[in-house]
Amino acid sequence: MKSVLNLILLIIFLIGLTDCTSVPRYHSESTPRHKTAKQLPKKTKNKVPLLIKGSNHTAILTSSYYGPKFHGRPTASGEIFDMNGLTAAHKTLQLGTIIKVTYPKTGKSVIVKVNDRGPFIAGRDLDLSLGAAKKLGLVNEGVGKVNVTIIKWGTGKK
Repeated sequence: MKSVLNLILLIIFLIGLTDCTSVPRYHSESTPRHKTAKQLPKKTKNKVPLLIKGSNHTAILTSSYYGPKFHGRPTASGEIFDMNGLTAAHKTLQLGTIIKVTYPKTGKSVIVKVNDRGPFIAGRDLDLSLGAAKKLGLVNEGVGKVNVTIIKWGTGKK
C-alpha cells in the first residue's frame, strides 16, 4: 500500500514538473534547437541556403508572418512579442541579429531584429511580425520568397 502511494505521489510530482517547462510556438523533432547558423552546413535537406556568420551574401528565404495569437507573449529572447513591431523569428540565426528583408514582388524592404525562434512549419524559413509583413506587402499573400541580408550579427544572448 505504501509503495502504491509513493508511486502515485511520484507521478503527481512528475506531472507538476512538466507543467513548469516552456512550450515552443511550433514543434518539430527534426529542428535543431541548439545550433547556430555558423555550426550548420550552407544548405539544409530542403536546399534552403542559410545565412552563415562571416559572409555578406543575401539568401532567398520563404517567409510567413505571425501576429495576434502570440501578441504579448514572451519570445525566445525574453522580449514580449509585439505583433505590430519590426521583428522576426528564425530557426538558427543568433538572437539579436538585425536583418534587411526585401520582398521582390513589391520591391519594399524592412529592417527587423531576430528575437524569436521559428517557423517550425515545413518549407518556411522566416516568420515576420505582422507589422513587418504589412510594410513589405506580404500580408495578403501570407507566404512569399524574400531576400535576406545580415545588417548586424546578434550575440545570441538574452
